Amino acid sequence: MATVSERKGILLRLDPSVHDALSRWAADELRSTNAQIEFLLRRALADAGRLPSRAGPMRRPGRPRAPVTDSAE
Repeated sequence: MATVSERKGILLRLDPSVHDALSRWAADELRSTNAQIEFLLRRALADAGRLPSRAGPMRRPGRPRAPVTDSAE
């Protein structure tokens, strides 16, 4: 399973209007544009029966939760 540090970076060229629409959609779902692209690619791969079983899970949308601290210290 890949960790965040093992993620691959790619250069992606998009039509500006497609990027704008994708960015708005991502904001509506509380995701970054990058996370939205990954979400859509994973969904397309799963629909086509091509999502690798070893692919790690997607992060949940929104901000990561703050770590719980023990106030008893």
